[in-house]
Amino acid sequence: EVQLQASGGGLVRPGGSLRLSCAASGFGFRDTTMTWMRQAPGKEPEWVASISNLGRSKWYADSVKGRFTISRDNAENTLYLDMNSLKLDDTAVYYCQRDDNLRGQGTQVTVSS
Repeated sequence: EVQLQASGGGLVRPGGSLRLSCAASGFGFRDTTMTWMRQAPGKEPEWVASISNLGRSKWYADSVKGRFTISRDNAENTLYLDMNSLKLDDTAVYYCQRDDNLRGQGTQVTVSS
């Protein structure tokens, strides 16, 4: 069974940091480009960042470039998103997604003072 389970979300003040993790199982994680997406209440899903299968290439949305870092550990089948300098607009449910758009359960990130 394919599973993608995000974790690490929480409540943080503006300017704070969080590290999200996505544990993958049931498929060839090391062969797959992976993506972080987010969806704020009442808004469409938004692409955040992607990373190639071996981690050599990374792409970021302009809204998070310079603040977020995507990475992966293929030995542990885990995808990460390090988020720094968080802003109120970063509040959303974050979830990881496989290259065929299969996505898992998300984790809530709330940025609030």
